[in-house]
Amino acid sequence: MTTLIIGAHGHVGQHIVEQLAATGETVYGGIRNAEQAAVIEKLGGHPRMVDLMGTADGLVPAMNDVDTVVFSAGSGGSTGDDMTLNIDLDGAVKSMIATEEAGIKRFIIVSAMGTDDRAFWEKSGIRPYYVAKYYADQWLQHRTDLDYTIVRPGILTNDAPTGKITLDPATADTTKISRADVAATVVAIVKHPLPKQIITIVNGDVSVADAVH
Repeated sequence: MTTLIIGAHGHVGQHIVEQLAATGETVYGGIRNAEQAAVIEKLGGHPRMVDLMGTADGLVPAMNDVDTVVFSAGSGGSTGDDMTLNIDLDGAVKSMIATEEAGIKRFIIVSAMGTDDRAFWEKSGIRPYYVAKYYADQWLQHRTDLDYTIVRPGILTNDAPTGKITLDPATADTTKISRADVAATVVAIVKHPLPKQIITIVNGDVSVADAVH
């Protein structure tokens, strides 16, 4: 099985590449510039150029010999709202279009908890981010025939991985989750598909393997 991680050089993306490669899977790390290649190789992945500012057709070659596409790209907190639209929304949609053009069925996207709650957007302080995530998720569900899984993590931290999550944040003691545990969840879904499902995750008391099956 082969997987392309779009946004492989990002904080969550690097964890996904490393953890998935450690299972023996072939992992292609989508990067935006050649300077990022060494990091992907060190993590056990194979770098491929992915230009989310280009066309959907231009993304198709990076998907050669790929079984699953994971979209974990984001514009980052240091950019403006324009790049949030370009990467988190349009980049995601173009990736979905390219995935279908490449004849691939499986698509996993890392979204965000609260994406489907407009009242939450107003309180978040980063409304454009949630708008982008919401409409990307909507496109995936209603404008594609992909066997998608939407992963909506809570507030991301750089804490050490716990290996434990919950799919019911309302019962959890935290709204946070480590980036490494988000990656572990994505890796579990690559291994054991959850087609046409949306899951919301925060750190909890159930092992990733038991929670995602």
